Amino acid sequence: MIRRRRIYEGKNKVLFEGPEPGTLVQYFKDDVLSGNPRRPETAMGKGVLTNRISEYLMLKLAGVGIPSNLVRRLNMREQLVRQVEPIPLELIIRNSAAGSFAERLGLSEGADLPRSVLEFFYTKEDLERPFVSDEHITAFGWAAPHEVDDMMALALRVNDYLSGLFLGIGLKLLDVRLVFGRLWDQEDMRIVLAEELSPESFRLLDLRTGERLDRERLGPAPERLADVYREIAHRLGLLTEGLTGAGGSSPVATLGVGGTPATVTTLNVARGGAAVRAAAAITALPLAPAPALILDLDSGQNSETTSKGEQTP
Repeated sequence: MIRRRRIYEGKNKVLFEGPEPGTLVQYFKDDVLSGNPRRPETAMGKGVLTNRISEYLMLKLAGVGIPSNLVRRLNMREQLVRQVEPIPLELIIRNSAAGSFAERLGLSEGADLPRSVLEFFYTKEDLERPFVSDEHITAFGWAAPHEVDDMMALALRVNDYLSGLFLGIGLKLLDVRLVFGRLWDQEDMRIVLAEELSPESFRLLDLRTGERLDRERLGPAPERLADVYREIAHRLGLLTEGLTGAGGSSPVATLGVGGTPATVTTLNVARGGAAVRAAAAITALPLAPAPALILDLDSGQNSETTSKGEQTP
């Protein structure tokens, strides 16, 4: 087994030293936030779906010229990413009033805004990520004025693309949280999208049912959060249902967009009182090898045969 140096561990992921200078391996965990941070709960399979959803969205954005630090997906839970100089800010683009934004301004939850509103937050955990202005950012040297402009321009493009993408699958993007970093190439630097884009990065509204698809509305129950991830993956075409499991008795979902899977991995995802054993046929995209995940609704055992969130305020 290859032992890698751990660089950072957060709520949703672990960063390890990469195989080449200037790279990191990003590993997605199944942990979910709970009332006791010392005993996090888990939603089995959340990390696998985060990896696939984030890769899919990042590649879609790259296709329209929005850069990120993603290199490729390595396996079910890991991505190879370029190491960036972190900017201690997160940028939230709001299309509708939700969460603390609605409370701060006395707006009705879910009310449409006259136009998209961009807000910066200082990513200082012990300060609970306070809202900051452009003046704070430039005065304290967190980013230069031209970097603020670059982040805002990229954020608006991301919001525009994702709004259309989700609208096409019956979902409304209420807001999205983005993190950026400085990617250096010798003396040249550019601002790129960093970390990941997952269901914990955005709030979505199901246009058919009117139900919100985020943890804030569904509560902290791991099985309900796993359902949200699975539903979004299904809508994006990453999870195709309608197959049958071994013996024709179990419903099966295939994770992928066609093609031949490179490997098949079995894992269990908690769903209600039972477990969802999932399998995946993840296609080999140009940037990554493709393992596979098969979901089988009858098994109650938690097993994984192949090894290798943060809420918007």
